[in-house]
Amino acid sequence: MNKNHSFYIWVINNWAKACLPFGIFLLLLGPFILKGVGFEAFLIFLLLPVYMIHQYEEHAHGEFKIFVNNFVGKGKEVLNDKAIFWINMLAVWLVGLSGLYLSVYVSLAYGLAIGYLTVFNGLLHVVVGVLKRSFNPGFWTSLIGFLPVGSYTLYAISQATHARVAQHALGLSVAILIHAVIIIYIRQKKNRDTYYF
Repeated sequence: MNKNHSFYIWVINNWAKACLPFGIFLLLLGPFILKGVGFEAFLIFLLLPVYMIHQYEEHAHGEFKIFVNNFVGKGKEVLNDKAIFWINMLAVWLVGLSGLYLSVYVSLAYGLAIGYLTVFNGLLHVVVGVLKRSFNPGFWTSLIGFLPVGSYTLYAISQATHARVAQHALGLSVAILIHAVIIIYIRQKKNRDTYYF
């Protein structure tokens, strides 16, 4: 099979475009999820389609890649399509799905990590937009999706679990660590010519 027509290459090129319809589809499944897992766990689930719609805004047309390569890389490619795909699969979908399972089957407090991941990401988009006084890919879904839904999720979980400071600290640490790893990767790529992905 021609490498250019492999399923992997197709996924790399199209996953973000598929996020919008799949995100909407998951939202439509929301009432069934709510009935099955309860309100707080439903909010954690809700962050997954909200994140997918955010990923569509960021990556469906390659705008986030262009923004980072211009803003951070100063014209050098520090993010390519494969890196963006694997970062989002591992740091968002896998972490989000794991957090949802842990929240439902172990302790609701594990959902704090997903809430903090969403809010922290949203704050980064908004702060960069304000400081640069310009749009950045992901800004609008951060403003109208991440910050309100993520913040309310943190509040609802905190109220339902009476989460301790240590549990909040763990959730916030996960969010910061994920973003730190991404930033380190980009900075290393800025000084190298080889991709890890």
